[in-house]
Amino acid sequence: MKINEIFYSLQGEGFYTGTASVFVRLSGCNLRCPFCDTNHLAGTEMTEEEIALAVAEFPASHVVITGGEPSLFLTASLVDLLHKHGKFVAVETNGTHPLPENIDWVTLSPKDAFIHAEGEKANPATPVLTRCNEIKVVFDGSPIPDYSHIAATHQFLQPCDTGNEEKNRQIIQETIAFIQAHPSWRLSLQTHKLLNIR
Repeated sequence: MKINEIFYSLQGEGFYTGTASVFVRLSGCNLRCPFCDTNHLAGTEMTEEEIALAVAEFPASHVVITGGEPSLFLTASLVDLLHKHGKFVAVETNGTHPLPENIDWVTLSPKDAFIHAEGEKANPATPVLTRCNEIKVVFDGSPIPDYSHIAATHQFLQPCDTGNEEKNRQIIQETIAFIQAHPSWRLSLQTHKLLNIR
């Protein structure tokens, strides 16, 4: 399995914001989002046992499998190994492929608002998952696709970081206004960026 990096930090987004977490970033993705900050080419091949042992070196029980797109590579056997080390396994996914059934927490962050199909083809970014623990939508002020068919315990709206301070301020205001008009949604901020941590 190609690993971009394994590092220890705090979860910066969504329901578990502020939780000490081991991040396992897999290399490779089936989408190319305009705001993505991950180098999909970088990585080191590691066995599942090597990954689990590297994760076990950190004291936190919370593990976040991210990417790239984890659903392309993650196996039930790796999740089992992490469970044997006493870890709680969370996954952040764009939802375009099925996931192993033994994951403890699924964060679905759909990207179909940013990726569009050419011609009459189906949108490759349309989620196939129909349930998750939390849905976390990156919001840039554009209309949000209808996700009412996806059963999610928690709904988060996260302002898109465009790299432009003025545009970001506008998006934050639009995010707040949307949540006020649709109170089933909650605000998710990228607190790791605010704190200047990984």
